[in-house]
Amino acid sequence: QVQLAESGGGLVQAGGSLRLSCAASGTIFSIKSMGWYRQAPGKQRELVAAITSGGSTNYVGSVKDRFTISRDNAKNTVYLQMNSLKPEDTAVYYCNVVLASSYGSVSYNNWGQGTQVTVSS
Repeated sequence: QVQLAESGGGLVQAGGSLRLSCAASGTIFSIKSMGWYRQAPGKQRELVAAITSGGSTNYVGSVKDRFTISRDNAKNTVYLQMNSLKPEDTAVYYCNVVLASSYGSVSYNNWGQGTQVTVSS
């Protein structure tokens, strides 16, 4: 079983920056990818950014050129640097990891507790 500890959310003015962190611990054989999702009130959860074990990244269009995802494989930690924040970035941000077991199965449903990001105009 894996535990995900998120940190870094908060309240910031539009144009400001925040950095989210998510550290994975517990029974981990291999992490295939790590990512950040967000869910705003009344909206579905959406993928914000993801990064594979090899360093390939993927971003939702609305955050490209503003957000940067990175990971420290040695620490099983993923980061999300968020710059030029906008009020529409306000949401609860969730960390997600995709795990591979020693016998080849893949587990997708591994989530952090969520961290609130609020951007004021």
